Amino acid sequence: MAGSSPGRASQDVRYEPDERPPLPIAAGLGVQYALICLASIVLTPTVMITVAGGSDAYLSWAVSAALVISGVTTAIQARSVGRIGAGYILVMGSTSAFLAVSVSALEQGGPGMLALLIIASSLIQFVLASRMALLRRIFTPTVAGVVLMLIPVTLAPLILRKLAEVPAGASPAAAPVVAGVTLAVLVLVPLRFSGALRLWAPALGIAAGSLVAGLGFGIYDLSPVADAAWIGLPDLAYPGLDLSFRPEFWALLPSFVMVTLVGAMDTLGDAIAIQRVSWRRPRAIDFRSIQGAISADGVGNLLSGLAGTVPNTTYGMSIAVAELTGVASRAIGMCVGVVFVAFAFLPKFLALIIAIPGPVVAAYFVIIVALIFVFGIKILLQEGLDYRNGIVVGVAFWLGIAFQLDWIYPESFQGAWGELLGNGMTVGGLTVILLTVFGMGGRRARLKTRLSHDTWPEVDAFLVKFAARNGWDEDMETRLRAVGEETLHILTREKAPEAGDAQEAGDMPEAGDAERNLLVIARGDGPSADLEFIATTDEKNIEDQLAMLSEAAAGIPVEAETPLRLLRHYASSIRHQQYHDIDILTVRVESAGQMARDF
Repeated sequence: MAGSSPGRASQDVRYEPDERPPLPIAAGLGVQYALICLASIVLTPTVMITVAGGSDAYLSWAVSAALVISGVTTAIQARSVGRIGAGYILVMGSTSAFLAVSVSALEQGGPGMLALLIIASSLIQFVLASRMALLRRIFTPTVAGVVLMLIPVTLAPLILRKLAEVPAGASPAAAPVVAGVTLAVLVLVPLRFSGALRLWAPALGIAAGSLVAGLGFGIYDLSPVADAAWIGLPDLAYPGLDLSFRPEFWALLPSFVMVTLVGAMDTLGDAIAIQRVSWRRPRAIDFRSIQGAISADGVGNLLSGLAGTVPNTTYGMSIAVAELTGVASRAIGMCVGVVFVAFAFLPKFLALIIAIPGPVVAAYFVIIVALIFVFGIKILLQEGLDYRNGIVVGVAFWLGIAFQLDWIYPESFQGAWGELLGNGMTVGGLTVILLTVFGMGGRRARLKTRLSHDTWPEVDAFLVKFAARNGWDEDMETRLRAVGEETLHILTREKAPEAGDAQEAGDMPEAGDAERNLLVIARGDGPSADLEFIATTDEKNIEDQLAMLSEAAAGIPVEAETPLRLLRHYASSIRHQQYHDIDILTVRVESAGQMARDF
């Protein structure tokens, strides 16, 4: 039965999130995680500031601040603070997705305007985290996929600038040879090798390119490294906030919001992935953990804005390390955070990374943007590219490129409109959202009521009427009624510890503390039906319980198994999403003929 439960095969996990490994293992892995991710954290603000022509003092401040914030938010992700944090190893670091828009902000308004834009856009993540269930149909993976595919288009000019960044008088062959060596190592190592060596490919590529640049062409200037202290504080170059709210601010804000949404989608994907690899017996996805991860991401971006450095996001490399080592303990995340903060006060080490020649950095970011593009394609393929999605993605992607490259009536879009529509991510993202909302038409039936044992006749009558309106036969009507009855039985067999007043964009009725509410949404899809049961939270995940039915030591009482087995029999797929204060149980019901054809 598709989508009913995660796979239950045992995984080779040595330490689960709640378990504590010995200190040497925790400290050693903490350093390993940090070293793998360190170059990305330092190079992203370095590229942003050097391309925009920022001062050395501001560069030193921004890099150190990025490390401290990455360390703090990595620790928060590992050890949740209230509802903030995933509770898993999710390493945080500077994100290259913000590079293009951040350089534009620095060039047009300076560090003060950049800081304010980051703060304003970070608030979006808190809204998404708190209202994820309500916004799930608008901010979809399709939006994230299109914007991710457009990021390389916006970053291309910056990469080209760094590619030719060599000292005056350097050999004409310096830039292409150094970039070529770096790119070759970055590509060939992961293609040829696997395991730990593959994880170290970025560091090996940067090291190889830097050696060729320094020993072969003399373009790796190490004098700043020699002058830097071993231990010390960064230069105090806090940019402050530009509260003038100039037209440039409003023109760039939509772009920052779009990239922030992409960052949230990236965090969502990483939060799902780390849950998959952290338990010996895989569990259903805990969307409350995802909400916590996005909230922690928002904290990181808010702190980045207050400090005037580039925003951060979760790093997928940490998931690969957890899967490779089998160690998913939260203690590792705390150690990574401590290591990041410690590196922020090692000026000589940071100077060594900041001084890396431009062609090496450019080659490194060629791989980064290539992976971003492919990741966007993967998201779209996972979401499904049917005829409708294909039109949305194709039109949005083409318009994003066209406006980014000024192919469409550039003389008609000048000033603020030119800035707004001159960013491909903004145009592409807005196009996807508008087309998605427009395509959400379709007839839906809904029922708002209380969630109790006495509600069944009302829900049953609603499903009978829905089946009749769609012209389905008696067999399909029976299936719908059976699914409704068993779902309601499961949801009402035990009340959640805390009743709340969760709503879906005004659809859910107001609830008092003594009762739970239920919203049933039914959609017809040809011979099939999609039912959503939206209720206040119950602590038990139905997907997990369905998966446990076949296990001898399930721990589910026999009388509780019957509704679960019947639900699994009548439904073709079941998905249970648990958020803070709200449950969404999505059930797909197909006619007997349709199920036979699928089989």
